Amino acid sequence: MAEVVHMIDNEVFLAFSTYATIVILKMMLMSPMTSYLRLTKKVFANLEDTTLVTSTEDKKKMVRVDPDVERVRRCHQNDLENIIPFVLIGLLYTLTGPDLSIALLHFRAFVCSRLFHTVSYVLALPQPSRALSWMVGMAVTISMAYRVLTTAVYL
Repeated sequence: MAEVVHMIDNEVFLAFSTYATIVILKMMLMSPMTSYLRLTKKVFANLEDTTLVTSTEDKKKMVRVDPDVERVRRCHQNDLENIIPFVLIGLLYTLTGPDLSIALLHFRAFVCSRLFHTVSYVLALPQPSRALSWMVGMAVTISMAYRVLTTAVYL
């Protein structure tokens, strides 16, 4: 229990908690964004989701793929593939006792990269904007993982 109280007093952990919460909330908002697009464009993945109409023929027309909906879904999938590792590795990283300024640099760079990644993905900005933002986030996570491995190697 003393370790938990110590973590709450740890500035690096508090900073991590703040930035991790921001990217997790951003990731969670992608689901309502997908739902909003599905409803406004009347594009559904399953026949049972088409309760807006009664005709079977009209229902079948609503079960289709839309490029805008798929773009948001792929962005959400990319968030899942990148934010979850950041949160897990970031938590371990905070346990290695990094300098606050270096930790903040990691956390802020990741959050900015993911926010820009979402904007560039959803608005279809020209490449390499999305790729570069993804690379920054990946480099941050790898940098933190390197710190964890070099500080806490147990063989």
